[in-house]
Amino acid sequence: MTDTSESGSAQRTADPARPSRVLRLMRYLPLIAPVLLWSVPCWLLLYTGQHWPAALTLGATCLCAVGLVAMPVAMVRGLGRRQQDGAAVLGATLLGSVWVLFTWSVLLSVVLRSGLWLAGVGDGQGRARIVTWAALGVTAALLAWGYAEARRVPRVRSLDVRLPRLGTGLDGLRVVLITDTHYGPLDRARWSARVCDVVNSLDADLVCHTGDIADGTAERRHDQAAPLATVQARHGRVYVTGNHEYYSQAQGWVDLMDKLGWQPLRNRHLLLAQGGDTLVVAGVDDVTAEHSGLAGHRAQLDAALDGVDPKLPVLLLAHQPKFIDRASAAGVDLQLSGHTHGGQIWPFHHLVRLDQPAVAGLSRHGARTLLYTSRGTGFWGPPFRVFAPSEITLLTLRSPHVSA
Repeated sequence: MTDTSESGSAQRTADPARPSRVLRLMRYLPLIAPVLLWSVPCWLLLYTGQHWPAALTLGATCLCAVGLVAMPVAMVRGLGRRQQDGAAVLGATLLGSVWVLFTWSVLLSVVLRSGLWLAGVGDGQGRARIVTWAALGVTAALLAWGYAEARRVPRVRSLDVRLPRLGTGLDGLRVVLITDTHYGPLDRARWSARVCDVVNSLDADLVCHTGDIADGTAERRHDQAAPLATVQARHGRVYVTGNHEYYSQAQGWVDLMDKLGWQPLRNRHLLLAQGGDTLVVAGVDDVTAEHSGLAGHRAQLDAALDGVDPKLPVLLLAHQPKFIDRASAAGVDLQLSGHTHGGQIWPFHHLVRLDQPAVAGLSRHGARTLLYTSRGTGFWGPPFRVFAPSEITLLTLRSPHVSA
C-alpha cells in the first residue's frame, strides 16, 4: 500500500456543515429530557389507577426524584471538567435504565392496558397493576440482556459487496471494519484484546477503524487501546477520526494510532494494489472537526482524493453516514461509516434516523455509491444494547467481471 497524498492543506476548504434538526433540538434536551424520562414512568406506573399503599407510592416517587437529580449531576461530573469515571458510569447507567423504563411504561400502558380492557380482564385497578408489574419485569429483563449484549465480544457480520469498477485482481479482497469502540470509564482492556483476536482470525487484507475510539484522552485510555497494535492485515490498518475524538484531544488519538501501527487517513488516500489492479483507500476527518478549534482538522474530501485517477474505484472512510452526500457527488464507490450504533437501545434508532441517512447495513445512494453503516463494535455511555447488537464486519469486495 503506497501513500500518494499529504494531509489536507490549509488552502482547501470543506463544504460548510449545516446544523441538523436533531442538533437544534439537542440544545433543549438537557433540560427537558430528564424530567420526561423520570416523571412519565412515575406517573404511569404509580398514579394511573393502581391505588398502591401510600408508603409504597411515596417511596417509589422519592426514588424517581432521586434518579431525576442524580442522573444529570453524575453525568456532568463524569463527562465535564472533573472527568470522574465512577460518576460517568453511574450517570450513563441511570440514563440507559430510565430510557428502557420510559419506553416500556408508555408502550405497555397503551397496548397492554387496551388489550386487557378489550379482553375483559380484571377491573381498572387490576389492569393498571398488571401493566406496572409487566413494565418493571420487561425493563429488568431487557436491562440484564442488554448489559450482556453490550459487554460481549461482537459477533462477526459477513457480507459480499459488489463494486462495478473493481478489477478482477481485487476480487475477494477482505476488508474488516471495526468502529465506535468507545473505550471509556468501564475498563475494557481485556475486551479490547479479545476483539483484536477475532479480527486477526478473519484473515483480513485491510482493517479499518472509522472513529470514536474512546471517551477520554489517549493518555487516559491508552491501556484499553493498546491491543489495537496487535491487529494484523496484509495491506495495512487505516483509521479516521470520529466526533468523540474531538471531545478528547483528537490529535493525541491520531498520534497514538500512528504509534500503534495504524495509518491515520486525515484527508488523504492510499493506493492498494493487488493482482494488477488498484483500489483507492481514502479517509476524511469527522464533519465536526472544523468546529473543534484544532488547526488543520476538518473534513476535506477534495484533499483526500487529490490526484486520484478518476477511473479507479474508491473506498472512503468517513465516521458519519451523512457524509454520503459528498461522497456520492464525488463518485465514491463505497463509504464505510459507524457513529449510529444502530440506535444502541431500541427505539432510539428512530431519533438517529432524523440526523443520519442510514442507521445500519448496506444502502445505495445515487447511481453508483454504496454506504455500509456499522452498528459499532463497542457502546457509548449506557452499558446496554437492546435490539441493536454490536458487530465486527467482514466485507468481501467482489468484481462484476468474475462469475460467482
